[in-house]
Amino acid sequence: MKSTIENTVEFVKEKLEGAEAGHDWFHIERVWKLARKIAETEDCDQEVVELSALLHDIADPKFHNGDETIAPRISREFLESQNVPNETIEKVLFVIENISFKNRGNAPVNPSLELQIVQDADRIDAIGAIGIARTFNFGGFKNNPMYDPAVQPSLNMSKEEYKKSNGTTINHFYEKLLLLKDLMNTEKGKKMAEERHDYMLNFLDQFYKEWNVD
Repeated sequence: MKSTIENTVEFVKEKLEGAEAGHDWFHIERVWKLARKIAETEDCDQEVVELSALLHDIADPKFHNGDETIAPRISREFLESQNVPNETIEKVLFVIENISFKNRGNAPVNPSLELQIVQDADRIDAIGAIGIARTFNFGGFKNNPMYDPAVQPSLNMSKEEYKKSNGTTINHFYEKLLLLKDLMNTEKGKKMAEERHDYMLNFLDQFYKEWNVD
């Protein structure tokens, strides 16, 4: 008989078939692996961490007209079908509802350890070489310009401004990616983020050299 985790993997793979490449099953798989790696260093609820990591992008609002209610609803229905205890379901939904970067202004005062772990894992997958690839993939998906020297990054955007932003892909580094290192929650997350952060800085240096034909 398959475990709940195995059934969740199958469910997510099927649900995200054909998804945008930066938010597809492979993104979920990487976040799942990262979350497990971080969880090894913390006294946490392993099942909540794994289920949350697997379900965190089951219906990313940016692909559903900004609707943030779809993912919790789908997740609850699925977990109930797996006879997961309600206490566990509520913990998983808490992670899903609070993980997003754009919601950091309304972050819970007492984030659960499981939220901190999965949030770190998700943010780590948004930086480094993978983060660069995902950012340019999504920029191409939206047909945003790669870079425009005349367009400055928009810092301190509100949640609504961030959701509607169609800035350049390079500006997204300053509006989000380069901020993530200092937003890590766990010690393991902080260490893992450092190398990826430095890689992005080196990439940007090289990008500007080539852009300016130095």
